[in-house]
Amino acid sequence: MLSQYKFPATIVFVAVAGEEQGLNGSRHLAEVAKDQGWQLEGVLNNDIVGGDTTPGETLQDKSRVRVFSQGILPSAPIETIRQMLTLGSENDTPSRQLAREVLDVSRTYFAPPVTGSRRPGELKPFKPVMELRLDRYLRGGDHRSFNEAGFAAVRFTEWRENYNHQHQHVRTEKGIEYGDLLKFDDFEYIAQVARLNMATLATLASSPGAPRNVHIVTLNLDNNTRLKWDPPSAAGGSVQYQIVWRETAASDWQYAVDAVKYGAEAGKNAVTLPVSKDNVLFGVRACDSAKHCGPAVAPVPEGRS
Repeated sequence: MLSQYKFPATIVFVAVAGEEQGLNGSRHLAEVAKDQGWQLEGVLNNDIVGGDTTPGETLQDKSRVRVFSQGILPSAPIETIRQMLTLGSENDTPSRQLAREVLDVSRTYFAPPVTGSRRPGELKPFKPVMELRLDRYLRGGDHRSFNEAGFAAVRFTEWRENYNHQHQHVRTEKGIEYGDLLKFDDFEYIAQVARLNMATLATLASSPGAPRNVHIVTLNLDNNTRLKWDPPSAAGGSVQYQIVWRETAASDWQYAVDAVKYGAEAGKNAVTLPVSKDNVLFGVRACDSAKHCGPAVAPVPEGRS
């Protein structure tokens, strides 16, 4: 369906081999992307999204999908890790920002109907849930390869897995069916996950990309916040900017305002907001004229105005 549209960015659909043998395919692709200098802004890894329908299962939730994202990379420079811990921004890594973009897209396209009934063609509510960890216990996935190469990447996984249908030979023992069998898949659930992927990809590919050199000015002791940034490196045409923020105990953005509201002008990418930088965590994101926004970028301190 996405092939029917034209985007200013490139969307690539990939199937990789050797995941169970050590993430071989994804590691190779991530290394190629890094070595060739791809401007890779985000990877959406779908792994175990069949919506298990084993008879008798009552705790599966077909209205939600988990989105796992990496926090601080162990391979990051120690100075970077120390700064993030000092600022409390360990949840503002590129992968976490990508996960927040998935949540934002879901609010646009999958929100419950206001009138109580859906209009023709309107999508049923579907909620991605941000999981603040790289992956599940004792498990891993191909998004890790891209994280380790320095790219933003997240993993989509159904709400409740059934391990009888993973890594099992097809058989029946003591009345229990084992194996990854087609009859245990829920194709409507798979379609909802695909729609969420499609909406996210289209939004990201329509956006101007990510702002660069995003800074928060920390020269003075005051209760205002001054933010500065440079345009995305590959942006073409008009670029609009949004300032987003959340309280320090929140995981997702709670507020979003257009930068022009606080005096941002073309070619002068800086704003001063009457919001204390000590109370919230900020991000700056770039949008096109239709409000397709890319992931937010967290500011780092700059000790001058």
